[in-house]
Amino acid sequence: MLITVLKSKIHNARVTVCNVDYEGSLSLDEELIKQANLRPYEKVLVANVTNGERFETYIIPAPANSREVGLNGAAARSAVVGDRVIVMAFAMKEPDEEVDTTVLIMDEENNIKEVKKLKA
Repeated sequence: MLITVLKSKIHNARVTVCNVDYEGSLSLDEELIKQANLRPYEKVLVANVTNGERFETYIIPAPANSREVGLNGAAARSAVVGDRVIVMAFAMKEPDEEVDTTVLIMDEENNIKEVKKLKA
């Protein structure tokens, strides 16, 4: 039996761009993608802390060190610039298998304030 566990989380990032007319979904600073142990085009769950909405989408890389957290296409209807969001990715594992979970805690300017390494 496989179970689904949290693999990566970016907590309290600020939305910097909303572009309904752009092809793609969640544009995320390439450096944040690496630091959070995510991959381009990986499926993620996004929770908007500001309005309570949750939606699934996928990651597209934004320029490294831009601190961009952009919602594009239909996802842009789910937030406005300045909203706080949580980005989560999950992995499937055997119950006795360990998964390294990375959690990034962000500050107001989308700089990494803290990195947590957990075992799931």
